[in-house]
Amino acid sequence: MPPVHYVETNGIRMAVYEAGTGPTIVLLHGFPELAYSWRNQISALADAGYHVIAPDLRGYGRTDRPAAVEDYDLANLTRDLVGLLDELDIERAVWMGHDWGGILAWQMALFHEERTLGVISITTPFIPHWHYWLHPEQLNGLAPAGFSPDPTIDPVAQMRQIYSPDMYVLMIQDGEEADRLLSHDPARSFRTMVRKDVIAPADYFGLPAEYRQMAFFTPLGQPEAQMLGEEILNADDLSYFASSFEETGFTPALNWYRNLSRNWKAGLNVDQIVRVPSLMITAENDVAFTPGMAEGMDEHVPDLETVLIEGAGHWTLYEKPDEVSAAAISWLDRRIAQ
Repeated sequence: MPPVHYVETNGIRMAVYEAGTGPTIVLLHGFPELAYSWRNQISALADAGYHVIAPDLRGYGRTDRPAAVEDYDLANLTRDLVGLLDELDIERAVWMGHDWGGILAWQMALFHEERTLGVISITTPFIPHWHYWLHPEQLNGLAPAGFSPDPTIDPVAQMRQIYSPDMYVLMIQDGEEADRLLSHDPARSFRTMVRKDVIAPADYFGLPAEYRQMAFFTPLGQPEAQMLGEEILNADDLSYFASSFEETGFTPALNWYRNLSRNWKAGLNVDQIVRVPSLMITAENDVAFTPGMAEGMDEHVPDLETVLIEGAGHWTLYEKPDEVSAAAISWLDRRIAQ
């Protein structure tokens, strides 16, 4: 990682890692990750002729952690990034994100198109009005007869019609049990969550409905021998993530989820068309955001290319780092550098 420095933006102090010169690419990490998640992409992008900025986003790592839940809404998250560009005297950037960082990248194109050169999203498709957990592929066999997602109704309210209270997004809305489970032993939390070869999407969607409730937070006391798949993080990486979250806890990161209803409301009257060049990098074995969920995206993202990373799951940055970098650089060289 490059050395850390700090930027004052939107009332917080943000930790930033910077390398290279050229068109600016801002790397937006997901949950529960850090700027460190991009350690394999930073040097590759910088060596390819790009100015790379990887921040610890609001609530994560060495960046400030405001106390209020509403401090983590979309308005604040996007203003953080606008302020970051202002402080570094940069007019526009490509927003490259994974997981929640991908969601944020798409929202930057909607709310701050004038600061956006392009979008690269890894695993997270653009789905209008925050219907990420209401996609038809996920609802098949779960939703009541006749159910159809309604963009005018709070997506969390709609999710409650379909999923059990143990569904991880709903669990985060309903109290602090998720915070307690994750923070009890951060190293165990990462060993449990960051895995590969767990289950292929086709096999997952063939399971009975009761096994498709996304109850991802492992109860304390469950033996790790029962975990499916394989660990991805090596000892050094696991230690880095665990020590950071031991210091910060998981509540600030979980507060991003607790603003879903507020974020949906903020975008109700916003045109859901992404009008910048965009690259969608899907992962063959991602169950959370399957390649199928990216089909039809060009209706809302007209200037779109899609690349499939074979043999990778949700944690594509760690499983297939070279393939991710190569896909991004190929697109950047053709669409941004010229």
